[in-house]
Amino acid sequence: MTAALPGMDAAALKTFLIDSGVEVVADLDVELIAGGRSNLTFIATDGTTKWVVRRPPTSGLTPSAHDMNREWTVTRALQDTAVPVAKTIAFDAEGTVLGAPCTVVEYIDGTVIRSASDLDGVDDPTLERNVTALITALADLHEVDYASVGLGEFGRPDGFVARQVKTWTRQWNLVKTRELPDVERLAEALVANTPTDSTNSIVHGDFRVDNTILAADDPGVVRAVVDWEMSTLGDPLTDVALMCVYRQPIFDRVLGLSAAWTSDRYPDADGLAQRYAAIAGIDMAHWNFYIALANFKLGVIGEGIAYRALQGSSSGEGAEHAAEATAEFMAAGLAAINSRD
Repeated sequence: MTAALPGMDAAALKTFLIDSGVEVVADLDVELIAGGRSNLTFIATDGTTKWVVRRPPTSGLTPSAHDMNREWTVTRALQDTAVPVAKTIAFDAEGTVLGAPCTVVEYIDGTVIRSASDLDGVDDPTLERNVTALITALADLHEVDYASVGLGEFGRPDGFVARQVKTWTRQWNLVKTRELPDVERLAEALVANTPTDSTNSIVHGDFRVDNTILAADDPGVVRAVVDWEMSTLGDPLTDVALMCVYRQPIFDRVLGLSAAWTSDRYPDADGLAQRYAAIAGIDMAHWNFYIALANFKLGVIGEGIAYRALQGSSSGEGAEHAAEATAEFMAAGLAAINSRD
């Protein structure tokens, strides 16, 4: 029998799945997947079939960071595209089942490379293919004709970058645990340097290796891109820059572990950007602005993780220390935006 888990009601979930037309042959056994510091992610099984269930944290919510409707909408739309995603099963938009909106998707048998130690058994040629597969998946996402897959109203791509600056500034004011002058300085610099010309695509909003499921027998194959809660329509360079900024070692403090994606075995930020540009054939204009914006966002995210931990949300061991990286991200953002492209 499943032990009590914050944010989970196994009996209610079983009833919901059955009411959604899903065959469930026994009571559900549910476990919380470790490693997440945003939406709560569970594996549920009836002993025959497994499903993945995601819902927001139980406290410390921010308005746009845990949008399950967003995650459900985009993954359903991408089912028949080149972008690998899990099969969608059921969605509770009203939050009547678990007390908050939740999604249910198929369980994909594969592997997740999360910590640096997860790379120990991956040789260099396989890791090279892994990098190519990751960047190709991101480029494929940005190539999707979002209107043709029913996502024409998914977001407001015009003015996206300017709104990002405003959004993450508002997020800071919601989750800050202290005052940091560099936050205001960077926000003002981003406003003053916002590009007026950009392209539009679906953006994932949180792309890196541990937000993918890889083939269990071949880490060079991406079986599914996951964690779509931040996805929208906007500037694809925001996705690329965030992927690159995640490579900074200080990101380990946000995740609370020695992350695979910060390992020096992966290409550095410039190398990743160059690989993406070559695969996608995209112009990398105003690159330093995008790097600065990504640093700003990550600083706020780290602060938010610590804020939720202090509020009692289950965000993983040591989550209250995530904000220790915030000042460094803000400083890195200022350095980038004050540099010449």
